[in-house]
Amino acid sequence: MAMANLARRRAADALLRRPQAAAWASALRAYAASGEESDVVVIGGGPGGYVAAIKAAQMGLKTTCIEKRGTLGGTCLNVGCIPSKALLHSSHMYHEAKSSFAHHGVKFSNLEIDLPAMMAQKDKAVAGLTKGIEGLFKKNKVDYVKGFGKFVSPSEVSVDLIDGGSTTVKGKNIIIATGSDVKSLPGVTIDEKKIVSSTGALALQEIPKKLVVIGAGYIGLEMGSVWNRLGSEVTVVEFAPDIVPSMDGEIRKQFQRMLEKQKMKFMLKTKVVGLDTSGSGVKLTVEPAAGGEQSVLDADIVLVSAGRTPYTAGLGLDTIGVEMDKGGRILVDKRFMTNVYGVYAIGDAIPGPMLAHKAEEDGVACVEFIAGKEGHVDYDTVPGVVYTHPEVASVGKTEEQVKASGIAYQVGKFPLMANSRAKAIDDAEGLVKVVAEKETDRVLGVHIMAPNAGEIIHEAVLALQYGASSEDIARTCHAHPTVSEALKEACLQTYTKAIHI
Repeated sequence: MAMANLARRRAADALLRRPQAAAWASALRAYAASGEESDVVVIGGGPGGYVAAIKAAQMGLKTTCIEKRGTLGGTCLNVGCIPSKALLHSSHMYHEAKSSFAHHGVKFSNLEIDLPAMMAQKDKAVAGLTKGIEGLFKKNKVDYVKGFGKFVSPSEVSVDLIDGGSTTVKGKNIIIATGSDVKSLPGVTIDEKKIVSSTGALALQEIPKKLVVIGAGYIGLEMGSVWNRLGSEVTVVEFAPDIVPSMDGEIRKQFQRMLEKQKMKFMLKTKVVGLDTSGSGVKLTVEPAAGGEQSVLDADIVLVSAGRTPYTAGLGLDTIGVEMDKGGRILVDKRFMTNVYGVYAIGDAIPGPMLAHKAEEDGVACVEFIAGKEGHVDYDTVPGVVYTHPEVASVGKTEEQVKASGIAYQVGKFPLMANSRAKAIDDAEGLVKVVAEKETDRVLGVHIMAPNAGEIIHEAVLALQYGASSEDIARTCHAHPTVSEALKEACLQTYTKAIHI
């Protein structure tokens, strides 16, 4: 169980924004007037930040959280993970009704999309969850300051309040949990109208006839799937030779075939060299990544999904001398502390995978260190999930990574076509792949493409966390019939032989 040595980099997203009620404003001013020093001050109220704040309060530390958006939850809850999953689910329901219900004996006429209602359901979910976090703050007695914070010293943060005025928050320990922002592309201006980020793609007023997605990573494929299901002609342009480069190669190929079967188009090893928005739509000029003949794509909407970059601008990090790398990420030690004593950083603001659940674990571990205890996050067992249909989930090493390391290994695979539950529900495209060390049978990586793969993967996460073998999983009784049995069978195939193939 590795203890992530370098710097547990991750973080809560969030530098945020939105007005607040008068009652909060007066409470804020009362807090400011008192000048009371907190044990922990968290800048940013995203997954890493709000979790760190609640954990600190639960450990008996006087805690303040500063959030500029005006609603808690950061990018993830407000304009990322949560609203995208709402739309993914709604669009999947529509797609199933349109293409699959008749096979199950459910027939009806006049199926239509009510996009405003779909967006309203998404917004309701987001609003309920953000208010829920505010409730948790009150329950745990976390002081919540709504505004943009920046350092004036290693123990003081000046906050421009969103309802006007400013205050200074003092803290013995300050955690930077400001998350990340959309990575821009040279020569591309995101206006959230014709050229949108994931934020704009979550709030389109109408279904675009043609959508071009720049970037074939998690976010681009998820948002592309939403609009593809609702009727858009989706083309994904990717500079790299493969979609989701971090994914296991065999799984990736099958995944791309599945998306193409769903009518998504891919232009790999292709770069965008120009965008023209002068007309009613957008004209994209593209060419091979290695150079060559140019061509033009027409689109109603262009989604820029080329990754994310740490949000550290305007925080006053230069004022207190916090060290960063060339990519603008804050450098931290194994306790999440920066080179400035008492100043910590977590989540997307530091090096490492930019995932909300990893940021949450960082937040907990960071606070445990501050409280004089031992924190622990094993970055080798942080799962990744693409929430398309089927979902793709993985944890640990890919076969390519294991092979490159020189470790002798064995692989077990089990197709969903041989899984009784998947066949029974007529959703049997996908597979489970297990990579284990040959000598010890210790599981090194698990990769799943299946319905609800994001739920099944946690059995594999636990297995890797405790150094389990494929035989350990295979000899664990799994309920029948479940899609989870495919993992059991893949493990059987890894160390001996699967039963049902």
